[in-house]
Amino acid sequence: MDLAASPVRRSSAGNYVWRLFATGASFVLFGLGGLILRVIVLPLLGLLPGDTATRRRRARHAISKAFWLHVQFMYRSGVLKYDFVGAERLGQPGQMIIANHPSLIDVVFLIAHIRNTNCVVKESMWRNPFTRGPVIRAHYISNNGSPDMLERAADALRAGETLIVFPEGTRTKPNKPPVFHRGAAAIALRGARTITPVFITVKPTTLTKAEPWYRIPERRVQVTLRVGQDIAPESFTSDASLPIASRRLNEHLHRLFLKELSSS
Repeated sequence: MDLAASPVRRSSAGNYVWRLFATGASFVLFGLGGLILRVIVLPLLGLLPGDTATRRRRARHAISKAFWLHVQFMYRSGVLKYDFVGAERLGQPGQMIIANHPSLIDVVFLIAHIRNTNCVVKESMWRNPFTRGPVIRAHYISNNGSPDMLERAADALRAGETLIVFPEGTRTKPNKPPVFHRGAAAIALRGARTITPVFITVKPTTLTKAEPWYRIPERRVQVTLRVGQDIAPESFTSDASLPIASRRLNEHLHRLFLKELSSS
């Protein structure tokens, strides 16, 4: 994919301090961007004519654009480098995107490259004043553990939406392999037309669950997202009940991610 103009470069002596400043600025801009979306952009878009689906699509387009600009800021300011291989294959109707979750910014990269996508996000996003407005207007799905969460996600897929899911439920612990919960597989088998894995690596690790934002690595971070081959859900349901098929798919995904991430 084409990246924006060359990122800002600083001397080696000042590089760490600059990246620390730029990382802090990234967090500030993310919060301000969320507030602007909630208070100005999304309410204005909501005044335009259209049904619920049209308003939802406009909100998701606005969030995607905001995330794209945020990615470009992080790249141009020298916080990180990135490569997204196969991004053009994402955004198909009824496509469930399954990704590992090594960093806080994984979802930012994915949504930035898909104009109209749904996403299963953690419940705390609904309580955060900077993110509450966008997640509500985009009709994202809360991973609140309620019994109907799986069915809501499956309904979105059956309606032709693209859906992003992180089967780990939280960020991967540094230097530990991902551990997938079976809920993602159950959603996929209930409603997905196709399942597409995205393998994400962040080297050196940063913004993990164990690291505060200011603990940045000694060198610039390289984020790599690689889209894998599509998986047909029916290949797991043709000869098995849904619970057995879910277990088989979950095991398949776990093995696949272990293999692909170990070779990255």
